[in-house]
Amino acid sequence: MHLILLGPPGGGKGTQAKLLQDEYGLVQLSTGDMLRAAIASGSAIGQQAKEVMASGKLVSDDIVIGIVAERIEQPDAKRGFIMDGFPRTTAQAEALDALLKARKRRIDAAIEVQVPDSLIVERIAGRFTCKKCGTGYHEKFHRPKVEGTCDVCGSHEFFRRPDDNAQAVQVRLDAYHRLTAPLIPYYERQGLLHRVDGTLPIEEVTQRLKAILAEARAHS
Repeated sequence: MHLILLGPPGGGKGTQAKLLQDEYGLVQLSTGDMLRAAIASGSAIGQQAKEVMASGKLVSDDIVIGIVAERIEQPDAKRGFIMDGFPRTTAQAEALDALLKARKRRIDAAIEVQVPDSLIVERIAGRFTCKKCGTGYHEKFHRPKVEGTCDVCGSHEFFRRPDDNAQAVQVRLDAYHRLTAPLIPYYERQGLLHRVDGTLPIEEVTQRLKAILAEARAHS
């Protein structure tokens, strides 16, 4: 089973990918994780990525595709994978299709987790994290049980990511709509697109994703 999760930053894709990974034995693959792993491995493609990133430039599609090709050949990806945050553009999607076709594999479903921009801004801009243990909280949706005290480790020190503010989030959303949203019609034309309401409770979103997976398996 080969899945792609689409949707805006902060839409819950990472959370759902982790849940599906645990349930089905699939591997969650994110661009950031794959880049870091390739660089750490010292492989030729990882070295290329390291040099480009060290120069402050964006890693090219060719390098990213090379890293994806290397990653999906690893044993833990043989049962299937969930792409989280990749592809980001139509060009990357086309390259991924060609890559899989050469290996007699294909994408089984592309699932768009739909969340309105206003809720994304509220979700991300309200996040803060325990400085000691890394437990995540939210001003509105998940505050510590005792104000100013981490539920897990008891620390009183918290921090916010510099880009977790409304202005920075809107910039990220604009980039998503400009570059990544065109993937929706791309996969729709292939009959692979499914949509899920990402504003529903996490458990309900998971159940809807499982139903899509069951349908995709029945037709594979």
